[in-house]
Amino acid sequence: MNKLIRRIVIVGGGSAGWLTAGILAAEHTAGSAPGVKITLVESPDVNPIGVGEGTWPSMRHTLQKMGVSETDFVRECDAAFKQASRFDRWVTGTKDDSYYHPFTPPHGFGEVNLASQWRALAPDQPFAEVVSHQPHLCANGLAPKQITAPEWAAVANYAYHLDAGKFGLFLQKHCVEKLGVVHILDHVKGVKSADNGDIESLRTEAHGDIEGDLFIDCTGFSSLLLGQHFGVPFISVKDTLFCDTALAMQVPYPQPDSPVASVTISTAQEAGWIWDIGLPTRRGTGYVYSSSHTSDDEAERVLRDYLQDFDGSARKISINPGHRESFWYRNCVAVGISAGFIEPLEASALALIELSAAMIRDELPMSRQAMEIVSERYNERFRYRWDRIVDFLKLHYVLSQRTDSAFWLDNRKLETIPGHLQRLLELWRYRPPSHRDFHELEEIFPASSYWYVLYGMGFEQVGVDPKRSDDPGLARQYFEENAGMTEKFIRGLPSNRQLIDHLVKHGIYKI
Repeated sequence: MNKLIRRIVIVGGGSAGWLTAGILAAEHTAGSAPGVKITLVESPDVNPIGVGEGTWPSMRHTLQKMGVSETDFVRECDAAFKQASRFDRWVTGTKDDSYYHPFTPPHGFGEVNLASQWRALAPDQPFAEVVSHQPHLCANGLAPKQITAPEWAAVANYAYHLDAGKFGLFLQKHCVEKLGVVHILDHVKGVKSADNGDIESLRTEAHGDIEGDLFIDCTGFSSLLLGQHFGVPFISVKDTLFCDTALAMQVPYPQPDSPVASVTISTAQEAGWIWDIGLPTRRGTGYVYSSSHTSDDEAERVLRDYLQDFDGSARKISINPGHRESFWYRNCVAVGISAGFIEPLEASALALIELSAAMIRDELPMSRQAMEIVSERYNERFRYRWDRIVDFLKLHYVLSQRTDSAFWLDNRKLETIPGHLQRLLELWRYRPPSHRDFHELEEIFPASSYWYVLYGMGFEQVGVDPKRSDDPGLARQYFEENAGMTEKFIRGLPSNRQLIDHLVKHGIYKI
């Protein structure tokens, strides 16, 4: 039977469920005929994991398209502005070992070979600081826009740090009150199958059977529908990305007006790395590590040493790094952790939710027959995206020069490096990464991101014959322009703390 797809049932709340609901509902006029009806079912006593406090700049467009006020979002989600990731002690492990991966592409990127000319003209300066103003803004604790700038506008490209628990509640309120999403608090007790093998309905404790045409699994690690009901196999990537455990802590500021970092700080340790995220009212920190290379007790000691013996409690999170073999099976698609999860390096978790929900929104099949075509395309695209995420995260470890522990040595063993990444690294010995190296219009990580990591990590390239694109005059012009923009922005921008405090008190100007 080729029935129409009119009832979408999302199972599970949190950031994954409510962000998916909002993205779909904003486009498909939920709650009003003849639009699609969207129902979200979540257990009343399941607490969200609460990690995933970093976003990508794409979140600005996502929230804006959902009709969210940036002022309300920042106020209610304890959000701060994020402009980059900073990697400390990843290359050699020394105290002065640090580089940035900013959100703004290098100035002049695509116009001239900035990498070769950086080596020729400014080899003693970090690559990112020569080609981008953003590392300087982050180093000075500055915001990405002026206090008078309107909502969503930017001088420097930005994303957010946020409280994941508050974010889920904020989205819930917006989806229910503004977008017509039906919210059901109930326990799912079972799944009823249709004659053709699809999911026909969910059996709930208090609301009976909830029928749907498309079911979206946002049930986290349990993967209730895709994993448990359909038994879609799980593909582990632990032989490539070793980190499988995290200890998370929330740390208060010493003073209410303490600076708020506009960068996610990732500090490498002997068996993993520590994240440090600045929110307006606290820091979110945690140690992501390999249980094969250290013990839980030692990991907690390392984290507390980093925090200078902060006496708060640590929460342990077990990670099974990997993803499902397929993400859309029959009339069920998994979004968020139910589809897969790996260490939060480069903050891909929320971005993947955005991309997943956006493709469901844009390609939403109008009939069951069309769903077969859409699901095939969806699975192909997201398998590619997961492979590229694994490649990019592994890149950080492969390029390290650290020899102080087995963790770093093991990460550079050839058998742990994906073949696709090995081939790219061989190509990049002779030329910089290019958009031609990647196939998707919406790449998870564009070529410019690879530039920042490669040259931040000290990747060596073989000298080749000069080409027209190695124009030293044009490169010098871009370097000088970047220096000028940097000076201008440093003079004119408020601190991250000043912008947030002003926003909370007065709001953001709306056009």
